[in-house]
Amino acid sequence: MAKKTKAEPDNFVMFDVVYEDGSKSSRRKINAVGLQKDEIEDFARTEIMTQDRKIAEMSGKIRGNIKSLERSA
Repeated sequence: MAKKTKAEPDNFVMFDVVYEDGSKSSRRKINAVGLQKDEIEDFARTEIMTQDRKIAEMSGKIRGNIKSLERSA
């Protein structure tokens, strides 16, 4: 059986998200293929908001607005 190859580490960036209501979501994964370093945070904010909308549709629980983003270690 063939092994699955993992995506290259540079393809994804992990972020810790703090919401305005004080809740925190750790290690949110963003696909950053082809992005410049200065574009990643703006793209990540948009992408996480899109992920939150999809999660809210499925679960019925709406997340608050994003207060801050910080890259995970």
